[in-house]
Amino acid sequence: MIKNLRRAALATALLLAPLVTPAPAHAQHRPAETYTLPMAASVHLLPLAAEVREGYQRTSFKHWNTGQNPTDGCNTRAEVLLAEAVEQPQVLPGCKLSGGRWWSYYDARWLTSASALDVDHMVPLAEAWDSGASQWTAERREAYANDLAVHPSLVGVSASSNRSKADQDPAEWLPPAVEVTCRYTAEWIATKLRWGLTADAAELEALTQHAEACPGTTVTYEPAP
Repeated sequence: MIKNLRRAALATALLLAPLVTPAPAHAQHRPAETYTLPMAASVHLLPLAAEVREGYQRTSFKHWNTGQNPTDGCNTRAEVLLAEAVEQPQVLPGCKLSGGRWWSYYDARWLTSASALDVDHMVPLAEAWDSGASQWTAERREAYANDLAVHPSLVGVSASSNRSKADQDPAEWLPPAVEVTCRYTAEWIATKLRWGLTADAAELEALTQHAEACPGTTVTYEPAP
């Protein structure tokens, strides 16, 4: 089943390849190229490989570091929350955030305290390790864990939804707000493509099914430096 679907996706990707054009970057440091393509075609670009958890430690991914501005006293987590705040919090000494308002799109909830949010790695650190990051240098794993250059890599969500997700992929967990399934799946694929990560068979099957259910959804990704 999945082989036939991937062959169809390959044909679609080959037909659309000349039409894929760079889209405007939304990072402070613009990468060389940004790609946008239909979700079904993007799934085909994910290499198939079994996951390998051996040797994983969360400490293998240094986070949170000093973020994009090492002089502002805010780490990566705080910079994500400042960037995503619908109503800006007050920044107190030591980059403590007071007040503010955030929308947790995983579970469609408003939150009014920074302590009620987690900053989620769209593709969890353990999943990244299983999917190729185990072969990276420590510096690249740190860059992955603190990726502020594109929005989907890190997202502020309710602590409860993030902890429910844990290290599960879309074959095992989806946001409880079902209306964001297409967005979430597209951002998952974009993150894996950005960092050249693989997907296992069950994950690819789930992503293929979601792509079929989201025919109008595109995936935009910028290859990581």
